[in-house]
Amino acid sequence: MRSICPTFWRGLARDERGGIAIILALAVVPLVAFSGLAIDTGRGELVRARLSQALDAAALAGGRVFFSAQRDADIRMYFAANFPEGYLEADVSPLEIVEDRLNGRLTVTATATVPTTFMSVLGFRQITVSARTVVERADRGMELVLVMDNTGSMYQGGSRTSRINRMRAAAHELVDILYEGRDTIDGLWVGLVPYTAAVNVGAARTGWLMPNAFQGVQYPPGSGWKGCVEARPGAHELSDTPPGNARFRPFVFPAHPDDNAWPPLDESERTNTTSNEGRGPNLGCGPPVTPPVASRRAVKDAIDRMGPWHRGGTITSEGLAWGWRMLSPRWRGQWGGATPPELPLDYDEPLMRKVVIILTDGKNELYTYHRRGGNDTDYTAYGRVREGRLGTTGKDNARREINRRTARLCDDMKRQGIIIYAITFEVDMDSAGQEGRQLFRNCATSPAHYFDNPVGTDLSVTFRTIANQLGNLRIAE
Repeated sequence: MRSICPTFWRGLARDERGGIAIILALAVVPLVAFSGLAIDTGRGELVRARLSQALDAAALAGGRVFFSAQRDADIRMYFAANFPEGYLEADVSPLEIVEDRLNGRLTVTATATVPTTFMSVLGFRQITVSARTVVERADRGMELVLVMDNTGSMYQGGSRTSRINRMRAAAHELVDILYEGRDTIDGLWVGLVPYTAAVNVGAARTGWLMPNAFQGVQYPPGSGWKGCVEARPGAHELSDTPPGNARFRPFVFPAHPDDNAWPPLDESERTNTTSNEGRGPNLGCGPPVTPPVASRRAVKDAIDRMGPWHRGGTITSEGLAWGWRMLSPRWRGQWGGATPPELPLDYDEPLMRKVVIILTDGKNELYTYHRRGGNDTDYTAYGRVREGRLGTTGKDNARREINRRTARLCDDMKRQGIIIYAITFEVDMDSAGQEGRQLFRNCATSPAHYFDNPVGTDLSVTFRTIANQLGNLRIAE
């Protein structure tokens, strides 16, 4: 065998290239690991950020329907819409949803695992990231008045699915959402104005009536003034002028041998809610108003007392005018009872809102004089149409005039900053019904504040939607 020259061994000993290669080989592993750590960690942060954004959207959606049975399903739906399946290969565990009904808080947490690319060489095959969102109802103070149609057309046989019962059920849902299961919430006051062709302010408020208001009125035994009033004449008709400056005339449906002959007297709630056969001076006079109160129980009791009273017709402007008077600071201290003397507050009171929700199941209308027919009408807050107190003696023209006055009243209230939600509920599709829809659409604060329920099955959804709009949400964490 040929021997190797000694100079070869001496050159090899002096050659440093092999050592550098070994050092580089040893250094590659941590360099790759650190680079992989940065890349994989970055992917994890992207997933965590996307989780957080999706949770914010989902939790806010859930907060808006806090008390709904579909709340958790809505949360998951919004999360899925904002966190695409397979995003950066992340595997998301089921959402954790925790509610705190007492404080109106909703906590939603998500956890995701992300497979690693480079860190796996060090044995780390996945990283875990999580995010949490907490939303809470940050309700501003509010004075809210529900102005609800209580005319005879709401009866529909009195079944569970009748209009009056569906309206009551939907109003209960709204109140329950606003009160979050509590009986009072600081700064929340709710009033109720049931209306027909007149409004019942309560029989105890005789001090609001003009002097000698009952002179010449002969009430039959067992009867007396129930509390309905007529529209004031002139400039005060639809204004928020307080009663000390312009008093009211009591509503007294006159006796007539051909119609509303009394005695005999029949002013029972049953007769007046189920048929046109009531008799007496309070014919067509519905349940009394409930001025703004703090108690959820008091509001719900008032909702249960609503009923469909026949005769007279539908005069939305009267209901809306009394809704305004419950919110106008010019009426401060007028209501008494459970309404504190400092209410209504000023229009520009910080962190307070004034809101009216008005609902009708028909157009403005004066019913034909029940037994006599012809062009004359039942007695209303404007008397009979032949008296000309609406500037006309014709029924159709009277309806259009009431529409005009209602529209003017809506504008006056909105100029004061009052928020108006307007709801039409199974209104006829004829031309008069379409006029009524347009009237309510224009009356609402914006198109988003108007709700048409032509079939009526969505009334509950409408009231829940409004309640969730009124219940402000904020991300707490």
